[in-house]
Amino acid sequence: MYSKKVMEHFRNPRNMGGMKNPDAIGEIGNPVCGDVMKVYLKIGKRNGKEFIEDIKFQTFGCAAAIASSSMISELVKGKTLKEAMKITRDDVADALGGLPPLKLHCSNLAADAFHEAIKNYKGKK
Repeated sequence: MYSKKVMEHFRNPRNMGGMKNPDAIGEIGNPVCGDVMKVYLKIGKRNGKEFIEDIKFQTFGCAAAIASSSMISELVKGKTLKEAMKITRDDVADALGGLPPLKLHCSNLAADAFHEAIKNYKGKK
């Protein structure tokens, strides 16, 4: 049902946990399945460009939801905001080796929570 990559990120999630004094927070939930994701960002500056210095997440959900949160954290960490904003829901699912059709909404939530955090950051400026 799940790819090896999904199971690896579920069993050993990267960047899981909260963050003290984040520059931005994004939170998304799905009332149908009950999954909730919260993404925390630290934004740094390098060569005059803002980049994702650190990212953490807290996810309440299934294996696919946790794996998707872990994967997006790896996909965006170190990227400029412009580069990171180009990462889509499909990119998350593809990086995980695909998700069952009934679980695709999980990759949507992870990408959406990340994009909400970026909106939160830009709204503060």
